[in-house]
Amino acid sequence: MFHRKADFCKNQCDIIHRTLKRMGRFRPPPSAGSKYITPTGERRLREELERLWREERPRVTQAVAAAAAQGDRSENAEYTYGKRRLREIDRRVRFLRRRLEGMVVVDRPPADAARVFFGAWVLLEAEDGARSRYRIVGPDEFDMAPGYISMDSPLGRSLMRRRLNEEVTVEAPAGRCVYLIVSIEYEGTVPPAAAPTR
Repeated sequence: MFHRKADFCKNQCDIIHRTLKRMGRFRPPPSAGSKYITPTGERRLREELERLWREERPRVTQAVAAAAAQGDRSENAEYTYGKRRLREIDRRVRFLRRRLEGMVVVDRPPADAARVFFGAWVLLEAEDGARSRYRIVGPDEFDMAPGYISMDSPLGRSLMRRRLNEEVTVEAPAGRCVYLIVSIEYEGTVPPAAAPTR
């Protein structure tokens, strides 16, 4: 029988347990991001869900059934690939259903159109005079069009609730960037007066 000294548990066991906790395969899921979305973004996610569930999944299921009917599944590449694709589809469908459940569709501009909120088109001027225009959108739709940025991005977070003519400082990997908010626009509203150029 193995006997431990009293001080063993205080030193070696603690080290072993702390090491084992870091070595597990479990990884916490990444945070889903903000729950806001534009009507266009919601429509796109619903269309993707519908396409996956009604068209692609039945087609892949049929292909897997045909591959399984051929016999030996251990060396059947079509069967293996089809099962893997089914898992990918099911994972994406679960994600989309959970994501769409809690979404808040923002279809109206805010009461204060002179401040940057979700859905705003913001024209920024950098210190060197270069101008760029961005739209603040949710994390599920920033890839829909050029100029869309996520409200969870460093620039998006820095712009939120800022007013016209305010300077915004953004910590970027390349260094600190300073921008001036030149104009703020929302779809379906008359933009407030633009800032004078420097």
